Order: sequence, then structure tokens, then C-alpha cells
Amino acid sequence: MPLREDEMTTPHAERVLQSIESPRASARSTVAASWRRCFVKHRLDPNDGTLRAEADSRRLKERRDALGRLLHVAEPRLDDLYRMIGHCGRGIFLTDEAGLILSEKIGAADRGAFGDWGLMTGADWSEAALGTNGIGTCLEEGRPLIIHRDQHYLPSNTAMSCIDAPVFGPDGHLIAALDVSSARMDQTEGFNQLIGAMVSKVAAQIETDLFREVHAGHRILLAGEDDAAVLLAVDRDDIVVGATRAARRRFELEREGRVRPRALRELTGEDARGLEGAERAAVIRALTRTEGNVSAAARDLGIGRATLYRRMKRLGISENMRDLSQD
Repeated sequence: MPLREDEMTTPHAERVLQSIESPRASARSTVAASWRRCFVKHRLDPNDGTLRAEADSRRLKERRDALGRLLHVAEPRLDDLYRMIGHCGRGIFLTDEAGLILSEKIGAADRGAFGDWGLMTGADWSEAALGTNGIGTCLEEGRPLIIHRDQHYLPSNTAMSCIDAPVFGPDGHLIAALDVSSARMDQTEGFNQLIGAMVSKVAAQIETDLFREVHAGHRILLAGEDDAAVLLAVDRDDIVVGATRAARRRFELEREGRVRPRALRELTGEDARGLEGAERAAVIRALTRTEGNVSAAARDLGIGRATLYRRMKRLGISENMRDLSQD
């Protein structure tokens, strides 16, 4: 896609074009590979200063209606994340699988700046629309990533740092991206890594919350003591009828789509009682580490406080630490 002859190439666009022309660059760098994809596949001009995201209210309503259950379980998690880091120039965004922003958490003082950049509900931040960016490139690659300032494809986006993690549905399909964007000048790449760990954890929590919501009529078993995201949905006959993405990887199940029903013992070598024993031990360890603080233990396990209370009741675990010491 050649540039127009009357167009002055910006220094950033020149750097992007030089990278695109180097086959080795794409092999060494995921950012360079994305730049090449934007130029070759999406036919975007890195020198185009006119590309801006705009809200599409009709498409937004359609997607919010279609993903109502996701939004229902995600909103409390977004609120929690915003309370922790969403201040002084940072915004929290949740998109659909195509990069359309469905929900935003932005401070009143920052709303104008984010609006100027096109970071708003109803805006399309797919890679095809706006080139390399946190949301779009995360969805293209299906993995957590950080696009820091001049790693963006378009010069108009190079003031931002975008930190993203994908969200996978109960059927294993990619359904959303969780994004934290910032224009803070003091936000270093090292600090981005710290926020990135939080974003990935919250994305995993949204996945497990949605899995529990979808399989509310089944028993949910924790099948990995060290990973709260390894969950199996089991019916009354100890048949596995659902699995989170982490569980699908752990037990080599179908990567996406419907899980073929299998006996729980076939996967784990245990019946439900055995797994509940492992779950009980994991809950007690979390409560012990937090000295009986249920809220802190719930965060450690990646579940809600109310969910942990229900689980404690089902497993016969007392909130009293003196009782825990006897287990």
C-alpha cells in the first residue's frame, strides 16, 4: 500500500515502514509482525493522520445485548480494578471479540482526553481499524500483551500505553479483551508489567465468574490446587459437562466448543469426593495464609467473597481460625 506522493512521512511512520521492509524484524518482534500485518493484511497507511475511532451506538447496543451475561459478571471486577489503578490518567475498558468497546471506567477529569483519542464505548479498536494497539493486537494474537507508546502503528496513538489480556468464554472461544490504557508520562515499561499482571488476573477472574454463571446448575470443582482457573462442571452422575480454558489445557480436552461428556474419574483418577477434599485443602491454605481474612483469601483464590463463604459452608470449613488449626 504505497503512500501518497504529496504526503510527508513522519519519523514514526518511517520507522514503521523500515521495519515492514525487513523480513527479519517480523521474525524477531511481535510488534514488528503486527506492523507488517497492518500494512499488508489490513492495508493501513502508518502515515495516515485522519484515522480516528468513532462510537457506533447501534452496534454497541447489539453487542451489549448479545453479551449481557458477560457484562453482568465483569462489571464488579472492572469496578474493583478501577478502584485500584484507575486514577490520574488511566482508563479501564472491556471489549467484545472484535474490538468494540462495551464498557469503560474513566475518571471525570480524564474523559475528555480519552474521548479525543477515541477510547470510548462503541468505538472499534480492532487492529484492522486502528493498526497495532493493545486491544486489537491482543485479540489478533489471543494473549496478554503491552503496546507501549511508539509501539503503536499510528502516530496519533503513540502517547498511550495499552495493557491487555484476552478473556475466553466457557466454551473456550475468545470473547473479549480487558484493557488498561494510560497517557501518564511517568508510566514506565516496568510499571506496565506490574499492571499487566493485575490485568491478566482480573481477566482470568472474569472467565471463572462467567463459567460459574453459565454452569450454575452443576457442581463446580477446583481441579488444580495451584490454579483457581482450573474448573470443571460436573453433573449429579460425576460426568464432566464443562471445563474452563485452563482445565481444557490441563486435561487435554477439546480446545473450543462443547466438551465431550467424560466420567470425572477418567480425567482425574478421582471421584467428586476426592476433588472436594483437594478443594477443601486449598481453601484452608488460603485462609491460613491470610490469618482467617475471608476477603483476602477470596482474592488469593481468584473468587468473590460471597462465593468463598458458600464454598466454606459446603466443605464444612469454619471461619474461626482455631477450628482451622484442627483440620
